Amino acid sequence: MLVSHHSTITTSQEELDALVCSAAPRQGQWHEEDYLWLSGHASALIEFTDGYIEVLPVPSDRHQSTLLFLCQPFLAANELQGGKVLVAPLRLRIHSGKYREPDLLLVRSARDTRRQEQFWTGANLVLEVVSHKKPERDLVEKRTDHAEGGIPEYWIINPLNETIMVLRLLGDARGEHETFGRGAQATSALLEGFAVSVDAVFDAE
Repeated sequence: MLVSHHSTITTSQEELDALVCSAAPRQGQWHEEDYLWLSGHASALIEFTDGYIEVLPVPSDRHQSTLLFLCQPFLAANELQGGKVLVAPLRLRIHSGKYREPDLLLVRSARDTRRQEQFWTGANLVLEVVSHKKPERDLVEKRTDHAEGGIPEYWIINPLNETIMVLRLLGDARGEHETFGRGAQATSALLEGFAVSVDAVFDAE
């Protein structure tokens, strides 16, 4: 008669969860290698800032539909010219101690040395679809983060007011290229000739 190994295990899942939690670093005490291990094994998107981790909200249907629609024109405009476009989950290292998870990342050359296996150390363009749960992170905090990381162009896709804001880096700060609303074509300062219909973005299903 075969006896299952499970029959000899007395530790419950709740006890195991408590043990794992007790062994994890406290907020403010996480190290970069701890974060990389956790974000590499967890099913959630996680960002990291100076010892603190933050679990991001689960993307909505509209969020994902908008992102996947936008991925297509960026792929067409950039990859035919030898660039690379990827979407989350993919970690972006702003600097030692700070990692973000942009919705879309773009480099003009697929051979860009900033493309690394575990994370990218930079990009030419990043894009965020504003979360309805924490809009200030995409509109304010990440605007500063991506400037700090030297990202030349940052697209903010805002379903809350159906606008697309394109920001470019001017010195150490963000300058607003333009904000585009319905009826307009959103254009890039980085990708010459690139344009996408705002209506089509927000009507994507």
